[in-house]
Amino acid sequence: MPLIAAIDQGTTSTRAVITDTEGRVVAQAQFEHTQHMPREGWVEHDPMEIWRNTRRALSEAMAEADIAEDDIGALGLTNQRETAVIWDKATGAPIYNAIVWQDTRTNPENDADPGRYLERTGLLHNSYPAGPKWAWILDNVEGARERAERGELLAGTIDTWLIWNLTGGAREPERALHVTDVTNASRTLLMDLRTLAWDEDLCAEIGVPRRLLPEIRASIGTFGTVRRRGPLAGVPIAGVLGDQQAALFGQHCLRENEAKMTYGTGLFMLLNTGAQPRMSSDGLLTTVAYQIDGEPPVYAQEGSVAVGGSLIQWLRDQLGILRTAEESERLAAQVDNSGGVVIVPAFSGLFAPRWRPDARGVITGLTRFVDRRHIARAALEATCLQALEVVRAMGGEPTELRVDGGMTTNDLLMQMQADILGLRVERPANTETTVMGAASAAGIGAKLICAPLSLGPTTAWENTWAGPERDRLVARWEDAVRRSYDQA
Repeated sequence: MPLIAAIDQGTTSTRAVITDTEGRVVAQAQFEHTQHMPREGWVEHDPMEIWRNTRRALSEAMAEADIAEDDIGALGLTNQRETAVIWDKATGAPIYNAIVWQDTRTNPENDADPGRYLERTGLLHNSYPAGPKWAWILDNVEGARERAERGELLAGTIDTWLIWNLTGGAREPERALHVTDVTNASRTLLMDLRTLAWDEDLCAEIGVPRRLLPEIRASIGTFGTVRRRGPLAGVPIAGVLGDQQAALFGQHCLRENEAKMTYGTGLFMLLNTGAQPRMSSDGLLTTVAYQIDGEPPVYAQEGSVAVGGSLIQWLRDQLGILRTAEESERLAAQVDNSGGVVIVPAFSGLFAPRWRPDARGVITGLTRFVDRRHIARAALEATCLQALEVVRAMGGEPTELRVDGGMTTNDLLMQMQADILGLRVERPANTETTVMGAASAAGIGAKLICAPLSLGPTTAWENTWAGPERDRLVARWEDAVRRSYDQA
């Protein structure tokens, strides 16, 4: 029975997972990479560190279970999406650090119509998409724009960067593929949602030469084979999805109106809208969910929250309130409520559904009574309240929410989320649905399986709150959010 390998290149780490065709994880390895923050609001990654960690993770996962390359039938890839890279195609060296999706440097000032591209691209004109990040690099690295026009540079999101290196890179330029998939391309502000092609007018307006951009392919299909050097030589790359689309696919949300919420560095809710893109008037984005080669695309509506698990990391790393991320659950469980404390983690503005780049993080309700237990609980409440805003913006009255991601191992958080949402929350046994979605896509693309891999049995939490309790918490949240505005 062939095995399936998958790479999950995320905002804080790179993970490699090897699974069998029944969804049982055989081996895995993970390495964190450095977060570079040279100025307020700027977030960067070193693309070469990410590439090194990718190879290390694949090698260690294979060594862990003593797996031979011949045992692997397909490789899938999922990645942090809007993070933008430009590199020299002759040397493979990036001309600047990757600008991360959280980065705010490209937020347009005094833009009277940020929604003018919404109908064509599904995205708002703000700091989120990759396209303006590429333009910033071209405009701020000496000689870059001229080199791009001469065809010396290549651009891509992280999937493109890794595929180019995996299939040959600078040492095997005749094999190296400069490609992306439709889900990642739909996060750039440069792709037409309906034609699934780069829009020449948008490229000109945003300032990204068309020749710099990769070929767009279906998410599930052929992306070449891994280069001869390094791990997985000769293995076909058969599935590529942006991380949130991979989680939607991994959660088996393949039918219209099925939805999932991922709790990772940020929070991301995706709702499958079927064969037609559905535009929102309530601050949500429209994106490609996935496309199988030879078939029409499937679309999704998305609510993206910038700060989820990174709030817990901030309490741990910057403030020293927590020793470990897991300690947040133990501390929060020691108190019945947050003691009136509300945290609005608008570290880089507020994303969906408010889209307020001028917002900055605030903590309200502090008294001498408050200690770190209340701060920990307020951080978990902030996660749940941001999720509530996105669920309400989606419309309708869902009866359950499928959840995944690293934060969902926190059982207290899941009960708080069920209470604050007022609905049933379901978590699969395997919460790493992003990487399992990538493995599923690769397995289907290589014809090893015909449906997404099993995630195991689910655990559910039911709402235990009455309406007034929820209303009081939401009212305090609304007041704190208003205080976060106009701080940039």
